[in-house]
Amino acid sequence: MSKVYKYQNALRIELTTGVDITGATVKRIKYKKPSGTEGYWNAQVSSATNGVIYYDVISTEIDESGTWTFWAYITFEDGRSAPGEVVKHKFFIEGEN
Repeated sequence: MSKVYKYQNALRIELTTGVDITGATVKRIKYKKPSGTEGYWNAQVSSATNGVIYYDVISTEIDESGTWTFWAYITFEDGRSAPGEVVKHKFFIEGEN
């Protein structure tokens, strides 16, 4: 990701899990906002064999400036689950450095 801003909606968050996620029943991108609030988005799959998931953000979802933390969370049909590695990204206020 390049420099992005609070309330920006032309934004896709894409994470690579590093494992084949074919047959996964739950595909989420979990997040932690700068305030500490945690949540998740149900993700889409762009490449199951490469383990790539994504979420297209809407304008009201990135509602805090500062550093956000993201990670993939996958659950398979047999009940196994796996969190992905953490990715951090800073979101800015439009018009500020």
